[in-house]
Amino acid sequence: MSARILDGLSLGRLIQEEIKPEISAFSNQYGRQPCLGIVLVGDDPASEVYVRNKLKVAAGVGFRADLERLQSSTTLKEVLSVVERLNQSSVHDGILVQSPLPKAMGPEAAQAVFDKIMPSKDVDGFSPTNVGLLVQKRPSFVACTPAGIIELLLREEIPIEGQRAVIIGRSDIVGKPMATLLLHRNATVTVCHSKTVGLSEVCRQGDILVAAIGRPGFVTTDFIKPGATVIDVGMNRVTDPATAAGLLGEDHPRLALFRQKGSVLVGDVHPRVIDIAGAMTPVPGGVGPLTIAMLMRNTLNAAQIHVSDIT
Repeated sequence: MSARILDGLSLGRLIQEEIKPEISAFSNQYGRQPCLGIVLVGDDPASEVYVRNKLKVAAGVGFRADLERLQSSTTLKEVLSVVERLNQSSVHDGILVQSPLPKAMGPEAAQAVFDKIMPSKDVDGFSPTNVGLLVQKRPSFVACTPAGIIELLLREEIPIEGQRAVIIGRSDIVGKPMATLLLHRNATVTVCHSKTVGLSEVCRQGDILVAAIGRPGFVTTDFIKPGATVIDVGMNRVTDPATAAGLLGEDHPRLALFRQKGSVLVGDVHPRVIDIAGAMTPVPGGVGPLTIAMLMRNTLNAAQIHVSDIT
């Protein structure tokens, strides 16, 4: 029996429709649209796609979104200068700096940027202030991907309280805030990582399994408790024919798409997990649209905070 598919695309569109009246009311009251400033550094192909999607959705819900494009050769100091200008802007309510930043900026660049963004404009929820407030269960802004996953679980009426939740990945962007949100809803949470001993055995204890490691098809059926809810955060572009065939199988309809386009998007979870899980997010069309929807909700919240601070 195949798992129930958790449709993040439809839910993301529903959330967008739900916030449109509030956005319209804001624009009518204050004579301007809520405004998001997006900073894109370099020419990473995946980042280009993500930013394009964010701009499209922002326009669709009634936001103004300004894109600041910077060359790969831009220094960290220059990026921080742009962030500070957006911090001081009376027009921009939220700020998003697209990750990853160019490697030449150094391993600490992303954290330096997160530290620089004003907490009241931090729509990604990555600033130390907002992370601290989240841990204390009084958040202003929550990282968009974990927030979207919680929204999906709630709306799909998947139990969280009292359940065992296992997260593969301990990043500041997904793993850690995901663990915190699940703890706040009374799940028993285990966070796994590259040093975890007996990884598949640990994962098999999870009623809810969240995979966020960036390795295509890494989570196989051996990791899955029968009937578990599996949330696949991975978004991996596969270009090798043998890898695509091994993951999808010769009879999979998306393999034909691969042969046509030369690449295919796959998650961190192997497609065959669908035969073991009780519910599962697809890739694409699962977590990604929810991330953008929660970004829109955070931007509206930032706009409301911004005008209240001014008035």
